[in-house]
Amino acid sequence: MSTVTGRYWHKAQDGRLQCDLCPRFCQLRDGQRGLCFVRAREGDSIVLTTYGRSSGFCVDPIEKKPLNHFLPGTPVLSFGTAGCNLTCRFCQNWDISKSRELDTLTDAAAPETIARAARRLGCASVAFTYNDPVIFLEYAVDVAQASRELGIRTVAVTAGEICAEPRREFFAAMDAANVDLKAFTERFYRDVCGGSLAAVLETLQYLHEETDVWFEITNLLIPDENDSDAEVGQMAAWILEHLGADRPVHFTAFHPDFRMLDKPSTPAATLSRARRIAIDVGLHHVYTGNVHDEEGGSTTCTGCGNRVISRDWYVLQDWGLDGSGVCTQCGTQLAGVFSGPPGTWGARRQPVRLADVGS
Repeated sequence: MSTVTGRYWHKAQDGRLQCDLCPRFCQLRDGQRGLCFVRAREGDSIVLTTYGRSSGFCVDPIEKKPLNHFLPGTPVLSFGTAGCNLTCRFCQNWDISKSRELDTLTDAAAPETIARAARRLGCASVAFTYNDPVIFLEYAVDVAQASRELGIRTVAVTAGEICAEPRREFFAAMDAANVDLKAFTERFYRDVCGGSLAAVLETLQYLHEETDVWFEITNLLIPDENDSDAEVGQMAAWILEHLGADRPVHFTAFHPDFRMLDKPSTPAATLSRARRIAIDVGLHHVYTGNVHDEEGGSTTCTGCGNRVISRDWYVLQDWGLDGSGVCTQCGTQLAGVFSGPPGTWGARRQPVRLADVGS
């Protein structure tokens, strides 16, 4: 199966069908596809054309999503499909997210197959990643439900551009998320991403105020685009006010890709500077990513300042928590989701074909 009827659309007065999944609100005539490419009009309905098909599966460390406070050290079965509802000029998964060929989707898998494979591979969770899972909502929700039945948790790696009604259904199925807050100006979102900052901030506030989903935030810093001290400080202040001091933030390094080849890679010093600004604003858990930086990758206790998780890249080293995430030195509960001792998956990346895993 690769085509199923979508759940969020209505008929416009001129006869076109409007997709109501994301704020782009594509209006389609028969045979047309939305900007995301994977949602299309067929007759009198809008359909998802990639249900049950993936661009590939891989077992990753959960820290690669990145999530530092969700089942640390455990493996996660990651997969994506094709297409995206944004047009980021710097996309670093552009071969998947900008694909206009369904032949990209070479690995077919029903939701129950994915859940069973995650269990057989020893994964604690399944991640919807590589391209934004909101565009394949029906498939992601079904995979999440099948996974929960087997005790496997689910993770959404998303830019957060989704409308209110589908947002409720989508995140009700998720246990954790990493939300890509690409910048803190509407100018950047409009000109560089073809999106809306306001829509993403609404998603972040919704997650914080109305769900139990554990989520962390990633901000990719691009030289001379979104890396000024003022913008970093404004973003950190908003997060502190609306999401709390314990909300983890990851500043990660850009490298030239897709249609933004004219910018240099982000210096490690820029990430460290942004981290210091956010900490000075009052955020407790601020990390650097895509660089070797043990200080920027490690977690400290908010009670006593003890380093409770040391990380080098994706490898856990020192561990100062009990099984429920309580500091063994002072008894402070660390924000996040913890279940028993830390995992030991490390930095491995293991591509898999589900047909070879068995059931």
